[in-house]
Amino acid sequence: MIANTGTYLDTPAHRWADGADLTGTPLDRLADLPGVVVRVPVGTRAVDRLLLAPYEVAGRAVLLHTGWDAHFGTDRYGGPEAPYLTRDGARALVDAGAALVGIDSINIDDMSPAARGERPAHSALLAAGVPIVEHLTGLDALPPTGFRFTAAPPRVAGMGTFPVRAFATIDA
Repeated sequence: MIANTGTYLDTPAHRWADGADLTGTPLDRLADLPGVVVRVPVGTRAVDRLLLAPYEVAGRAVLLHTGWDAHFGTDRYGGPEAPYLTRDGARALVDAGAALVGIDSINIDDMSPAARGERPAHSALLAAGVPIVEHLTGLDALPPTGFRFTAAPPRVAGMGTFPVRAFATIDA
């Protein structure tokens, strides 16, 4: 089964053979998480530690709103200029205790030829047990904080990634 389809979740088993799969990833890392939207300035490709510094991320779903979802369905969406989270940015989110990280881009890592296929954001986040959600849309409709985020896949043993129906509920 091809599980990297649409909006999907990566668990530690996606990157690490001994990492938790869909059955081993705790529900409290996937459902009803307090959220924070990081608004990335237009034209910024590399989301780094400095851009993330102003945000309180401990125990939260950190959603990177780059605006790249506007290109979904076009050749540009999968192109080498897609925004991504840097190694340093991923390490900052792990160190600060983020519960989950999502992005509205094709991949949380740099997909340009210069990246040589390395996946430092995947590696850092998943090694720390922080699930990743890719291909998010509609983050522009969320407030910066004051919402709860859910991206829970079915519990399928042996799968490290799976499509999700990601959604947020605004706090009353």
